Amino acid sequence: MEKIADSELILNPDNSIYHLKLHPHQIANDIIVVGDPQRVNKISSKFDSIEFKIENREFITHTGFLNGKRISVLGTGIGTDNIDIVLNELDALVNIDLSTRCIKEEKTALNIIRIGTCGALQEDIDVDSFIVSEYALGLDGLLNFYEHETTDEEHLLLEEFYSQTNYSKTLAQPYFVKSSEKLHQLFSEHCHSGITATAPGFYGPQGRKLRIDLKEPAINQKLQDFNYQQLRINNFEMETSSIYGLSKILGHHACTVCVVVANRFSKTISKDYHQSIDQLINLVLLKLTEQG
Repeated sequence: MEKIADSELILNPDNSIYHLKLHPHQIANDIIVVGDPQRVNKISSKFDSIEFKIENREFITHTGFLNGKRISVLGTGIGTDNIDIVLNELDALVNIDLSTRCIKEEKTALNIIRIGTCGALQEDIDVDSFIVSEYALGLDGLLNFYEHETTDEEHLLLEEFYSQTNYSKTLAQPYFVKSSEKLHQLFSEHCHSGITATAPGFYGPQGRKLRIDLKEPAINQKLQDFNYQQLRINNFEMETSSIYGLSKILGHHACTVCVVVANRFSKTISKDYHQSIDQLINLVLLKLTEQG
């Protein structure tokens, strides 16, 4: 088997993976990822016991047990660039032998659930409600660096997106990726379901103008108006498309559930979204532990 070069698969002196600083035995097959590293402790405090607490840079990982279920929670920081690191390194931990630097013949599929916050793009979606992302719309361009195949449905969604929005072709080419069906079904009865748009930034890419004019000033309106076979773009956030895209390529299952902290069209904002986040965390942990 061909060995992966030291410059491509970078390990720390203790043989842990470079950025996450994790060893393979320190992660579970069920992983909750959160953008805010401070949210890691909020989730792991609900565990019955904790095996490992590892921190490196902005990446924080806690692994433990809840009702007999082994779960990891990992703080990724914000943005698809961080997700590129996290997903590739998580996959390396389970599907590459770090001692030989060879890809394993038998692959492990992880369950990866993102708990996040978002801004609603549909006026009828209230703040503090939950959204599960059936599809991700990537405006970030990350997946364009990887060889990947799209389904017919994902391809049709992209064609329809360009047709309906006249989205600027000077920007990174968008892409659509579907969530894991088995994970989506865990939350579809409890959440608004539809398309989540992932932006590569918080201000201009999400239609916020402070002192710089925008190339796509009507981006939010275009996203709100999009409709394809009853699929609407429900919300904006900053990680889901890369989680879905890389998970699909690597053979993992991924799903995002978010709390709506603001509605970009009704101009409303949650008075205390922390309470809603806690309710969503409890829902995710309940669904994970019910899986056995």
